[in-house]
Amino acid sequence: MANPELPVPDGLVLRPFHGVRFTVDDLAGVTSPPYDLIDKAGVRELLDTHPNNVVRLILPGIDQPRYAEARERLQEWLSSGVLAADETPAIYVYEQSGPGILQRGLIGDVGLAGPEQHIVLPHENVMPGPVANRLALMRTTEANLEPIFLLYDGAGGAATRLVDRIATSRPPLAEAVTGDGVRHRLWAVTDTGELASINADLRPRQALIADGHHRYATYLELQREHHAARPEPGPWDFGLALLVDSSAYPPHLKAIHRVIPELPLGEALAKARSSWQVREHAGLTEGLAALEESTGPAYLLSGGGPAYLLTDPDPDRLAHAMPTDRSAGWRALNTSILAEFLLPKVWGMRDDERSVRVVHHDPEAAVQLARASGGTAVLLRPLAVEDVLAIAARGERVPRKSTSFGPKPRTGLVLRLLTSGPAPQQAGALSDSEVSGSWRSEQ
Repeated sequence: MANPELPVPDGLVLRPFHGVRFTVDDLAGVTSPPYDLIDKAGVRELLDTHPNNVVRLILPGIDQPRYAEARERLQEWLSSGVLAADETPAIYVYEQSGPGILQRGLIGDVGLAGPEQHIVLPHENVMPGPVANRLALMRTTEANLEPIFLLYDGAGGAATRLVDRIATSRPPLAEAVTGDGVRHRLWAVTDTGELASINADLRPRQALIADGHHRYATYLELQREHHAARPEPGPWDFGLALLVDSSAYPPHLKAIHRVIPELPLGEALAKARSSWQVREHAGLTEGLAALEESTGPAYLLSGGGPAYLLTDPDPDRLAHAMPTDRSAGWRALNTSILAEFLLPKVWGMRDDERSVRVVHHDPEAAVQLARASGGTAVLLRPLAVEDVLAIAARGERVPRKSTSFGPKPRTGLVLRLLTSGPAPQQAGALSDSEVSGSWRSEQ
């Protein structure tokens, strides 16, 4: 049930805010991918790219998070002018374009609503470790350092038409081309009439969390904390978000693969043969082609060298393993079958952060990690967008790390402060040493 002490938005609300932006010449050099897509090598590469790269704020410390360091660096960059807040509150039009990519949306303060209000819908469960880590970072810096990614069905409404008109007729406020060849452009919408038109169009609509479940859960927790201490409206009733009309700009949905370091490939195959059909393919390329052509539950296993396709699970064992209190659509998802049947019943382990590592999008990287660890890569097909939307509409949530929507917003183009400037760490905030877990996990 909703907490009666918290404000309840009367619909999907996107509020203008004083965006905080980098003033450096090399804007691409100070941005980064979302924090959960950056491994240790990626952090080092970004640190070498530019002394003011935003990774110093979102991942302060490669092996151990150092939140106080992020707060101090944010304060330093604001004081020195490396970062500056825009004078006029704005909702920002954001465009990503490149080979095979064109996405436009709106960045602003989204009004926070619990899932029971059916305004902002989650589709994936969260893990306590990442929420605790993001909460510690937001408490300490008193800032939203990167937007979550929301999708909504805009049906070509006024907000979408305004976004397209601005992106095709006005000079951008900021522009950068990142190393992946994607051009990022930003415009500020400050006209009161245009802002009113955006919110009139958005208010009756519903948004799906495409990326940022842990950060949205963190927004809600931070809101609860502030209202428990001071029950009055404030900046914590909103969170930084990119809102994209999925009818105008259909998202890409990619797979998130698993790597099980402590499960050798030979053992994985031996156990799988008791309940799955196993077919050997000469290499990864052939195996991926077979995976793409397969129907029903299917997984490609590899540790380097030949790849093995798992299909046609034993129907009785599968039915016995799947929860009966979930919808048929949920029980048919490849990630649900992985989490409820293949991992626990066939291989005797749980799909948790300690036993199973995840690799976004890249099957070759997953296989390399499996080879290096002596384990098994489990490669999956991406879920279908319509299946995810249907499950979220029913109030269900897919297993963790089931989806990777894109293109994801670039981090560092616009930040949001919860105060006029970073403040000292409040009482009750977690210290660096008190927070542990997979602090790069997200979705």
